[in-house]
Amino acid sequence: MPLKVAAFYQFAALPDFRALREPLRARCAELDLKGSVLLAHEGINGTIAGTDEAIDGFIAELKNGPLFGGRLHNLELKFSEAAQMPFQRLKVRLKKEIVTLGDPTVDPTRQVGTYVDPADWNELIAAPDVMVLDTRNAFEVAMGTFEGAVDPKIASFGQFRGFAARHLDPAKHRRIAMFCTGGIRCEKASAYLLAQGFGEVYHLKGGILRYLEETPQQDSRWRGDCFVFDERVALGHGLHERGQLDAVHE
Repeated sequence: MPLKVAAFYQFAALPDFRALREPLRARCAELDLKGSVLLAHEGINGTIAGTDEAIDGFIAELKNGPLFGGRLHNLELKFSEAAQMPFQRLKVRLKKEIVTLGDPTVDPTRQVGTYVDPADWNELIAAPDVMVLDTRNAFEVAMGTFEGAVDPKIASFGQFRGFAARHLDPAKHRRIAMFCTGGIRCEKASAYLLAQGFGEVYHLKGGILRYLEETPQQDSRWRGDCFVFDERVALGHGLHERGQLDAVHE
């Protein structure tokens, strides 16, 4: 039977994130889950795989269980399948940020761009006055992206601020529509641009993964495959597997 893969994140105040690590790791081990979970003061970010029952139990624990006390009730979730276990082991790590931008003043819980549902994305990015911006790393962009999207040519998300300083101008780029794999990088990137004075900043809700899941291929403006950070390598429309690697990428 195929395994269920859950990709999830939420920006939420977790001042006790260090104390959460071991009980969270124990719960994952109890459910025989593998994958990677990041904890920081600003929230949680992870991708895990296991049986349907195990994944459902784990997500219920995050959203409604006593460990987080209801702080993750707005968890951003995406589910897909894997023919075999796409992770070699379980890792629960403590981080300064759940996605590294490198600016501690950026807080997506206070200010974030306008969410755009996949059903409305095609119309937005077709507008002539909209700059479509891919916020992912260069090797991810090379595997697939949206038609006409700008590639920032960055090696890591931490370089996004430098790209913005060199190539983006609030006076010139009045409407920016950005996207990333699952949505988390755009949460920070959109918050950062708004703080820099950009007027209209939009981002694809649920990221590329939700777009590929919900958009019929005949209507899609996506070209290529979507890189994912596990042994499946890439997913296509309907979130079907497109390849495998010998090692886990991080």
